[in-house]
Amino acid sequence: MYRSVRAGNDTKTRKSRRGLAMPMRCVVALRLHRIRQEAIKKRAQERHRRGKGKPWQENGLVFASAVGTELDAHNVRRGFRKVVKAAGLVPEEWTPREMRHSFVSLLSDARVPIEDIARLFGHSGTAVAEQVYRHQIRLVIVEGALAMESIFSAGGGEA
Repeated sequence: MYRSVRAGNDTKTRKSRRGLAMPMRCVVALRLHRIRQEAIKKRAQERHRRGKGKPWQENGLVFASAVGTELDAHNVRRGFRKVVKAAGLVPEEWTPREMRHSFVSLLSDARVPIEDIARLFGHSGTAVAEQVYRHQIRLVIVEGALAMESIFSAGGGEA
C-alpha cells in the first residue's frame, strides 16, 4: 500500500522541500477556501457551544477536517469522490493518486520538457517520469512526424 507520510509523520524529506509558483487561479481558489474554512470553524465552535460536537482545533492546516484536525486517507478519498462525482465522472474509476498522472499528461500535451516535469515532481532525473508515466509522455516520434509534415507541406512538392 502506498503511504504519503514518512517516518516521523512528515510528508516531505528535507531535500524534497521546495517552493512552486502557482497560477493566479490557484491563489484565488485558496483564498476562497480560507474564507469557507473560517465559516466551517465558526459553525464547529457554535455546535460545540450548544453541546453538539467537538470544538475546532486550530492546527494551522490549509486542508483540515470539519473540526480542524488532520485529514486521514478516508477523509481525502471521500472528499475526492464528491469532487469527481460533481465533475460528472464515475467516482469508482478515480483515485487521488491519479491526479499525478493527469498532471503529467497535461504538462506533456502542453509540450513541457520531460526534464521540467521531472523537476516539478522532485525527481533528480527523468528516468522515473519516463518509466512510471511513459504512457502519458508525448513521444518524440509525434514531434518528428509533425516536423516532416510541415517541411513537406511548406515545399508544396510531392515525392
